[in-house]
Amino acid sequence: MTKPIVRKLRCAVYTRKSSEEGLEQEFNSLHAQREACEAYIVSQRSEGWVLVRDQYDDGGISGGTLDRPGLKRLLADVEDGLVDVVVVYKIDRLSRSLMDFSKLVEVFDRNGVTFVSVTQSFNTTTSMGRLTLNILLSFAQFEREVTAERIRDKVRASRMKGMWMGGVPPLGYEVKNRKLIVKEADAANVRWIFARFVEIGSGTELARELTARGVQTSRGNRIDKKYLYRLLNNRAYIGEAVHKGDSYPGEHDAIIDRAVWDKVHAILTESPRKRAARTRADTPALLKGLLYGPDGAAFSPTHTRKGGKLYRYYVSQSVLKHGAGACPVGRVPAGEIEAAVIDQLRVVFRQPEIIAGTWKAARSQEGEITEADARDALTRLDPVWDELFPAEQARIVALLVERIDMGTDGLNVRLRMDGLTGLAQEMMADLGTAA
Repeated sequence: MTKPIVRKLRCAVYTRKSSEEGLEQEFNSLHAQREACEAYIVSQRSEGWVLVRDQYDDGGISGGTLDRPGLKRLLADVEDGLVDVVVVYKIDRLSRSLMDFSKLVEVFDRNGVTFVSVTQSFNTTTSMGRLTLNILLSFAQFEREVTAERIRDKVRASRMKGMWMGGVPPLGYEVKNRKLIVKEADAANVRWIFARFVEIGSGTELARELTARGVQTSRGNRIDKKYLYRLLNNRAYIGEAVHKGDSYPGEHDAIIDRAVWDKVHAILTESPRKRAARTRADTPALLKGLLYGPDGAAFSPTHTRKGGKLYRYYVSQSVLKHGAGACPVGRVPAGEIEAAVIDQLRVVFRQPEIIAGTWKAARSQEGEITEADARDALTRLDPVWDELFPAEQARIVALLVERIDMGTDGLNVRLRMDGLTGLAQEMMADLGTAA
């Protein structure tokens, strides 16, 4: 008599460990799980069980999620018909979530794959096996949720005592013996950031200045406005520990005085629109959006205060993005460059060819306008310029100037002829008034 032909069943072993602790050892938990599963497969050789070559391991990944590289590869091979039996050491190695596990069992059933646990003997193809599986999974999920509650309670109790509970330390601190210690080099930058924000009240401007100064995060990244506002709102800097929105006295030393903190947050509680409007009013930028450097990069307005005095500058975007030295003309005083542009405009108003061109353009639109009217309109602006409000000065410059290219040897101001015509018409329509 001939022996019946036994169908070969391709068996895939899946192993998982929640923490990374011990994975560097020569023989770790994943190896122990695999060894037990492979021994079980060998014991079932008479049933046609054979081990597949591919290994499906996930080290340092929680069982509460399905987003695991090894599990994804296993499911892909199941869908491709490359696996007949999935073998694990315990069912919670595959998943600790009842809902997630039911999804996995659906995938297995759809592809005719059997699921086997080495230490918990059952077969998912029978109703009794499914009942056993669901009971075991319910207890596994219950254990996971109780453990999570214990961890949350421990973290809360530790934070109430002001202890540091891990994570990336705030800029200005470092972790030693599981405690936050002031790192003086970075702490000086944090103090400057708070003091500077009190002076200018603008996160956008402060982020630009930090980039220009080369100040970076503890990980070496650029400090943007989003990071800056998180830093300004971090109560760790006044020596507090925060948990779920509640603050407790911390074990670490404060970097920022309470008085400075209160000044910063008095500014932050203002409407961002009000702060932006006040900043623009305090620091008018006459050439904003018009000034370009030798490399073609735009120049942005910025300012600083020293001893109660305001100093305004235009800084190249190349310098802000790539640091000092990225542009031959990195930064220029705002007052000097604005005065130079206004002086050129005043000279232009007196040039006969400019007056003649303005007159011709205005005459084609307005009718009976003499060249003397055009000259009078353009020259009338000169004596009243200093009496105009900063916003009106900026409006007129934007009306007259198309672009200003700044090189190492001087300025090139490109005018708008239609702007000159429009300005002349405004001045002629308002004869007898100054502004």
